[in-house]
Amino acid sequence: MKLTLVPAAMNEAEVNGLRDHEFTDEAIHVAVQVIGYFNYINRVGDALGVAPEEWMTPSREEWLARKAKWAGS
Repeated sequence: MKLTLVPAAMNEAEVNGLRDHEFTDEAIHVAVQVIGYFNYINRVGDALGVAPEEWMTPSREEWLARKAKWAGS
């Protein structure tokens, strides 16, 4: 979330926090690349007025149910 919302505030503490949770440097690199790509493509789509696919905009209730399921696993 921090990388998406305030990327300039990222620092070594975040990377070390991931390492503390057994992320390898390769896994951290891949995560940053994926997060960066999605941030980029979402901004391009927003700037060009591309409407999201219907499956990409679940109802609030469905989104919360998915979030709860993910958090419980």
